[in-house]
Amino acid sequence: MQAHIAVRPPDAEEARTELVRHYRWLRRYGCNDSHSGNASVRSGETFWVTPTRACADILEPDDLVACPMDGPCPEGASRDAPLHQHVYRKQPQARAMLHSHGPYSVAMSLAGQDFRPVDFKGQSYFERVPVLSVEHADYLEQAPQAVANALADHPIAMVRSHGIYAWGETPNRAYKWTCSLELSAKTYVIARQAANV
Repeated sequence: MQAHIAVRPPDAEEARTELVRHYRWLRRYGCNDSHSGNASVRSGETFWVTPTRACADILEPDDLVACPMDGPCPEGASRDAPLHQHVYRKQPQARAMLHSHGPYSVAMSLAGQDFRPVDFKGQSYFERVPVLSVEHADYLEQAPQAVANALADHPIAMVRSHGIYAWGETPNRAYKWTCSLELSAKTYVIARQAANV
């Protein structure tokens, strides 16, 4: 009989290192520019988030800013830190969040309608991806609750013309949802172009 092997959850330092790795990949593979998007990882009653104006190319785990699950986030944390905080409180399974700006995904959000993938893989992952309309002037006030409400029922959501928010039990799972959505959006665009040839 094979013995059961317990899997130890990563400690806070390992979790921060893993988060930075995935945040850099978003930049490397075209889902963010050098200083866009943000990311966080939760451990207990604390989550670590990328600092405001973070550069993915040079970000280090020690640069992440510790934020409480309740109360104001400290100065220097990403302006989206309150949004991450809302999501963690609304979605207890979330242990990591990624915010990105994949060009095909953002392009699909411009119509302001929920996105329904047409490709087989996309359909197996997402029945639909919510697209939220939040005015630019009201973003910091309204987006945290709107995104948290969407992510309570979905692994990923988009804010129209702005970007993608994904949560996962690990940074890798949030990264998977982000990349899968971008590929589905790209496939949709190519299929529409092919149909018009």
